[in-house]
Amino acid sequence: MPAEIPLIFYVFLVESLIGIFLVCLSLKKDVVIVRSLIPVGCIVFVLTGFYAFVTTVNYNFLMLIVYAGAVYWLIRKTATTATQVLLIWGSLVAFSLVAVCVVLSGAGSKYFHQLLNSIIIGFGSTILAVGLGTFSAYAFSRFEILGKEDLLFFILSTRMLPPVVVVIPVYLMYSKLGLRDTHLGLILLYTTFNLSFAVWLMKGFIDEIPKEYEDAALVDGYTRFQSFFKVVFPQSVTGIAATAVFCLITAWNEFAFALVLTEVGGKAVTAPPSITSATGSGGVDWGMIAAKTFIFLLPVAVFTFLMRKHLLRGVTFGAVKR
Repeated sequence: MPAEIPLIFYVFLVESLIGIFLVCLSLKKDVVIVRSLIPVGCIVFVLTGFYAFVTTVNYNFLMLIVYAGAVYWLIRKTATTATQVLLIWGSLVAFSLVAVCVVLSGAGSKYFHQLLNSIIIGFGSTILAVGLGTFSAYAFSRFEILGKEDLLFFILSTRMLPPVVVVIPVYLMYSKLGLRDTHLGLILLYTTFNLSFAVWLMKGFIDEIPKEYEDAALVDGYTRFQSFFKVVFPQSVTGIAATAVFCLITAWNEFAFALVLTEVGGKAVTAPPSITSATGSGGVDWGMIAAKTFIFLLPVAVFTFLMRKHLLRGVTFGAVKR
């Protein structure tokens, strides 16, 4: 945030708070005049306050509020009764963890099996993508390879096609190879899609490591592999952590292939397709969807929290060019 915030910011901030209060008031009142006139003033107050906010406060802080609001809404719907779940505001008094208890009980045992599948497939593909991507990035960074730029572009082009374009060919190929509804099939597929991202990101990190360190190690008698693991690898740990977080998030949230390449009740069904099972002819169980989504969010959130220091250093380190 800037060192000195203009006075107009505080004025518009108060106006926006008043606007929010008027919005809540207009939703509670039954008088026609109040319900018709108050929203007009609300729009003016909120828009002016929002304009002052985005012009004086760091945009990162604004994005934090937006995402925090989404997480808060998810938690509220998770801990809401079935009669309150469809209301916009809901009730702060009506608190219930019935949906969470159903997921945690025996009725949700299949979901935990599917969540375990997501953990195995997500972390397995992340380890493979980051490992192979790091070695490939090291080769592109340190050696003169014929057609290097063309190869790098070809690797990147694998991310240009949306999954829906290749889902049918992949389905037919996996059916012939017997890889449908298997952990190995999804791990290999997710690794393929994450590999290009890992190569490009890790190449940026390794390019920032001075080559003179390796030359000194080679002069001291180290082999190329020893110089990599004892010189390059320790300095690229932050980049590896950042790459791992992004690859895990991509594999963790993947839905199209997980839906098409697995069978209902199969052994390799992941959590995203399972969450959609709360929809049916009887309607949509929003409370169950919120509860499953909240539990689904926790493993990646914990992993990202543990990697937060490496993630921050890795992103800033790879972005600096000499």
